[in-house]
Amino acid sequence: MRKYLFGTGLLGAVTGGVTLLRALRNDAPFTWRVAIAWLSWAISLTLAIGAIVDTRNAGRGHIAPPDSPIAGHEEKILQKRLKNQSR
Repeated sequence: MRKYLFGTGLLGAVTGGVTLLRALRNDAPFTWRVAIAWLSWAISLTLAIGAIVDTRNAGRGHIAPPDSPIAGHEEKILQKRLKNQSR
C-alpha cells in the first residue's frame, strides 16, 4: 500500500491540488486560465490513479492495457510480488 500512496505521480497531483486550493483563498478572480489549471490537475490525478490500478492489476496476474506505462512488464511485476510474498 505504501508504494501506491507515495508514488511520484500521486504526490505530484496532490501537491498541484494544494497549490490550486491556496490560489483560491487569495481572492483571485476565476478566469479561463484557472479553469484550465483545474482541468489539468484533474487529468494528472486521473492518470496517476490509473497507473496505480494498472500496477496493482499486473501484480495480481492481469494483463495491462497496451496504452499503460507498464504494458509489457506485467510478468516482471508479478514475479516481484510473488517473491515478496514468499519471504
